[in-house]
Amino acid sequence: MKFTFTRLDGGVVERSFTLDGIPGILWAPESAPGPVPLVLLGHPGGLHAMHSRLAGRARASVLEHGFAAATIELPGGGERTRSAAAEQARSDLRRALATGEPVDEIVDRLVLPLVDKAVPEWQDALDALLALPEVRGPVGFSGGPIAIGIRLAVVEPRITAAVLFAGSFVPAATLDEARQVTIPLQVLLQWDDETNDRQASLNLFDAFGSEEKALHANMGGHAGVPQSEVTGGARFFARHSS
Repeated sequence: MKFTFTRLDGGVVERSFTLDGIPGILWAPESAPGPVPLVLLGHPGGLHAMHSRLAGRARASVLEHGFAAATIELPGGGERTRSAAAEQARSDLRRALATGEPVDEIVDRLVLPLVDKAVPEWQDALDALLALPEVRGPVGFSGGPIAIGIRLAVVEPRITAAVLFAGSFVPAATLDEARQVTIPLQVLLQWDDETNDRQASLNLFDAFGSEEKALHANMGGHAGVPQSEVTGGARFFARHSS
């Protein structure tokens, strides 16, 4: 892990890094008595485009609860090389949605390769982050795409709780994986999300195998998640950080 930039901002240290060529950002308290728990921030876009929203989510955990927060660039996002197959699948999906054609096969082509590539990268990042003297477990995951969060919740035992954003398409195979999730969950659903099938999100929530799970549904579109959910998610992780 190579740190490339450091900034101090009101008690939060923000450090950009690269890990095997993958860009990332780590936010941590400017001062802490010892190593602090970690929240991984999932997101659907490039780090530059998402920076302000990611930084806001990170600050809720860092300033209010003394955690660290970190994120990495998704495959094909931001500065990373685009996948021709993924770009074709996105084009096919837009066409199918516009014409009312079935989308299941297209969603599989778009989402499953992304999950297969992104999850090992998140695990490598987690290895490197937990090797830092200022960071320790337990680890939470917050955000999306939800299919990535689900896979991580199944395969990564160091993640002990998750806040998942129900705002992206979910393959049938991911629905099956959801039944294997047992960690405490909060699922955020924007009731009027113009990019998401509400009933599919409700079906996914029902499928989760966790004994402790809560669905937080708010009125509004895809980008309208209220600030109260950001701070509420930080409190959720604080309850499960011991």
